This record gives sequence, structure tokens and C-alpha cells, in this order.
Amino acid sequence: MDVTAPALRRPENSRAERAAAGKAARAAVPLRAHAELELAPDRDVVGLLLGQATSRVPELVPVRHGRMLASPFTFFRGAALPMAADLASSPDSGLRVQLCGDAHLANFGAFASPERRLVFDLNDFDETLPGPFEWDVKRLGASFEVAGRDNGFSDKQRRAIVLAAARGYREAMRDFAQMPTLDVWYAGTDLEEALQQARSKLKKGRYEASEALLTKARKRDSTQALGKLTTVVDGRRRIVSDPPLVVPVEELFDHLAADAINQEIRSLVDSYGRSLQPNRRHLLHQFTVTQLARKVVGVGSVGTRAWILLLEADGGEEHLFLQAKEAQESVLAAYAGRSRFANHGQRVVVGQQLMQAVSDIFLGWQRTTGVDGVERAYYVRQLRDWKFSAPIDQMVPSGMQVYADLCARTLARAHARSGDRIAIAAYLGSSEKFDNAIADFAVAYADLTERDHAALAAAVDEGRAAARFDV
Repeated sequence: MDVTAPALRRPENSRAERAAAGKAARAAVPLRAHAELELAPDRDVVGLLLGQATSRVPELVPVRHGRMLASPFTFFRGAALPMAADLASSPDSGLRVQLCGDAHLANFGAFASPERRLVFDLNDFDETLPGPFEWDVKRLGASFEVAGRDNGFSDKQRRAIVLAAARGYREAMRDFAQMPTLDVWYAGTDLEEALQQARSKLKKGRYEASEALLTKARKRDSTQALGKLTTVVDGRRRIVSDPPLVVPVEELFDHLAADAINQEIRSLVDSYGRSLQPNRRHLLHQFTVTQLARKVVGVGSVGTRAWILLLEADGGEEHLFLQAKEAQESVLAAYAGRSRFANHGQRVVVGQQLMQAVSDIFLGWQRTTGVDGVERAYYVRQLRDWKFSAPIDQMVPSGMQVYADLCARTLARAHARSGDRIAIAAYLGSSEKFDNAIADFAVAYADLTERDHAALAAAVDEGRAAARFDV
């Protein structure tokens, strides 16, 4: 399967032919069918999660389980694999796009464009792979239902939020279907403009709070990371140890192994530069790696190997933080087909560049063999560059509804770049049938998530799974 060309159509198909294909798909798989949640009779959510643990850092697996058990929403964030298995049993529109693969509301956020604008987009592509467009929409809709429950919202408030997401996706796809192809590729979301457009929907205090968050986002850069993650020792910047969340490499291994890993990572940085544009490769080579540390990230990613790299230039007067994160096979692969890329770091980067309007200038990939003799794929990016995520647990219903619309329209733009936007728009139509189907699915899946959360808790109590809650 070619991850770079998931589109349904050939370039020579006319707009009318593509619209007809979308309507034919709707006749085969009615919109109302997307409300269905059919589960495999031998479904074992705990077994799937424990299966993922075999390829992860053993001492971090209990941390992952502990974070997932914090609430049904944190469980949902870490349960991309069980949901992929569940979606594989659902009706399939046959309209393929480049999927994010983990399109929940916490995987959208703000970051800096190369032009130093604050943009809003998807920001997690570990699971990206081609597949049916509705898989991302269902995961997004369900995430709002689960998060709304965590926030104590009423049934009516939660349904309004999920409907806003489904409607936003459908209406945005219709708009993209009417646009020229180049205009779709030039489209993006400037966060300040989006906030201005949402001003009438937000109370004054909420609007001012949102502006304050944008100001805070601009301060989340390498300089801020430097102050938080490092200290000066004997005149040089060193990463501060905070086990198990941040552990310098020299504390993880004996002296010889640490030296070998330092050399491995430096070699990775040198060779990963070949995946960058020549001008960005030149910029990278102005910096030298001085230290690295293992860093625990996210919820679902806990246990995969993630390193933060401290680099310096101009004799230590300038610093840059990069993150090298292990890329394993997508959770979608068993259900949507394997990527043609043997290097999953490349799979992540190509998928990200296909879906995002703009991407980090240091985004690249490489494969390296560790001191344990195991070859692993990595993708590399800046640790922070105005990166910021919305405070979901602080949202009120009206704010989450605005956010749902923003996320959904952003997802539609990402899908419109890779799939057949005209066929998808024709499939969705102008009625609210799809919106209501997604809202119904979201309720059913949130109920399932609560049961799955309880099942993992029971597995921990029974000793089948281990969990650590103090980090």
C-alpha cells in the first residue's frame, strides 16, 4: 500500500464522476450506518494493550497504564489500538484518505510556522496511514463525548459538542470540494484569525483567556525549554534529571553503554539530516549535540523510546532542543493495510507533511541500531516551537463546542489534501444524517470506553497488568 497516494480517484476523473462515486458509496453504505458499533466476539482490550507492551521499555509500561487509569478520557487517549480494531468491524465508506490514526481532541494544537505565525493543526502522527475517512471522524467525535463526561457536561451539552464536530467536518469538506486543488493545499488555520472569527461565540472573559493562551504559546520555545529542563554545571548546560520522566543517558547505562548510545544518537542526527531540505540540513549542521536524555511523553506513547537532544552553537551561546521519537508500526496496519515504508519514521514524516498545512523545519527521519543490537526507526523534530495544546479540563461547554468545530474543520482540510474531497462531500451530503450518526456512535463508544477503563483497572487489581500512579 502506498502511503503517499491514498486517494480514491485518478487525476483524470471529472468532478461529476467523482461526485457520482461519492453518491454511489452512500447508496452502498448509508450515512445512518455510521452510528453502528459492532464488536468482535473475542474482543480483549487488555490483551491488546499488553501486546503493545512487548516492544516498549519495560519499566515504563506501568507508567503508561497508570496514566491511562487516571480517567476514562486518559484511557481513551492511550487506547488507539483497541479502537482501530473496533473500527475495522464498522461499515466502511470505501473513501480513503491519509488518516491521522489518533485524531482525538488532545492531538490538535498550536505551533509556529516557518514564517513565525501561530497556526493550528493536527500534531500527532504516530499512527498515520491511509484508511476510510470516517475512522478519524469517529475517533474525534468519541473523544469529545468522553472528554465532555470527564468535565461533567450534561447529555444535551455533550451532544451539541459532538454534533458541532460532525457538522463542522461535513460543511468544511463541502467548502473544500468547491475550491481549486491548489487553494486546498494553500489553506491553513491561522490561530489568531480563527479566534477572531469565534469571538462572537465566546463570552468576553473566555475570549480574553484564549488570547492569554496564545501569548503563553509563543513563549513555549527552546529558550523556555532550556530554562525548565537544564541547569548550568561547571559553565555548561546540562539536562536536569527527573526520573523516570527525564533521565540523562549517563544515568540509564554504565559508562561504556552511555558512550555508545551518545555516539548512536550523534550518528542518527548526522544521518537524519539527509532527510531534510538542503537549506535546513545546513542550518542543522550549525549545531552540535552535547547531551541527550530519555523523556516520557504523552499517554499512548509512554514506553516507546523518546530522546531529547540538547544541541549548541556559537561556543555554547545558542541552544536547540530536538526530540527523537521511536516510530513503531501503526496501530491501523493490521486493519487498514501495511505502509509501503519499511522505515516507520519515514511513514510518520510523510504522513504528517501530507496532512499538515505547514510542518516543523527540523522534521525528518532515520533508522539506527541500538547498543542492544535492535534496529529501530525514529522521527526527529523540535521539542518545542510555540507548541501548545488547549486546556481541555478547563473548558466550558460553549468553549468546547467552538473547539470541536475548529478541530473538525482542521481534520477536513487534512483529509481534503490527500483524499477525494469531492467524493467525500457528495457522500456526506447536506443533511444532518451523518452528524447524528456520529453523535450516536460517540455515545456508544464512550460507554464502551468506561467499561474498558474498568477492565484495565480490574486487570491491575488481579495482577494481570502493572500500573504506576506516582508519576
